[in-house]
Amino acid sequence: MAERSKVAIVTGAGTGVGRAICEGLVRAGYSVVMAGRRREALEDAAREIGAEDHSVLIAPTDVTDPASVAALFAATKRSFGRLDLLVNNAGIGSPAVPLEEIPFEQWQTVVATNLTGTFLCTQEAFRMMKDQSPRGGRIINNGSVSAYAPRPLSAPYTATKHAVLGLTKSTSLDGRAYDIACGQIDIGNAATDMTARMTEGVLQPNGTVAPEPRIDPKHVADAVVYMADLPLDANVLTMTIMATKMPFVGRG
Repeated sequence: MAERSKVAIVTGAGTGVGRAICEGLVRAGYSVVMAGRRREALEDAAREIGAEDHSVLIAPTDVTDPASVAALFAATKRSFGRLDLLVNNAGIGSPAVPLEEIPFEQWQTVVATNLTGTFLCTQEAFRMMKDQSPRGGRIINNGSVSAYAPRPLSAPYTATKHAVLGLTKSTSLDGRAYDIACGQIDIGNAATDMTARMTEGVLQPNGTVAPEPRIDPKHVADAVVYMADLPLDANVLTMTIMATKMPFVGRG
């Protein structure tokens, strides 16, 4: 096990891609703050990862609530003294319904989690990374291939992921003055509960329904660890990792 000299926060850490990222970071020698809405899911994930007690902090957090986000970063500072990496992974989708039938409340919920939550965590990371010594750190946002191309009937999710790409670029630019690097990982069909329906078939742009291939979330975690371990004078601004045969490249 590598000496634990770096500290990471991962949001949406209790399940799926977030849990895989936490496992990858722990194995790479990071101390990891696992943030998510449900304590039980976080504790189960930490147990399955097999993390040592000193390497993981469980932090139930609502990323849509500024006070909850501030408490997350305060707990990180108390426990580890600094922050080297923030992975903004928390996100939700919305039911596949016609755009004109999307309830306003559903729109607000997706925006609050996927976009506002990413922004709030980024703000707190900036405040912490600017003032620590050595100064700086890295932020990695989970963007999705929906940051570039929509699926049918996905306006809230697609709009927020396009917005996250803009936030990634602004964060990368504004972070330069403080040695804060920011990049984005865009994932296509990681095999999680969120994408389970794809094995049965999902709606395609031409109106047909077709199954789509998926990839092991471990590959996503490996990519995040690569991005995270770069020196702060190098940055992966965007990386797409996807199932090779998914219908993202080309017309469908």
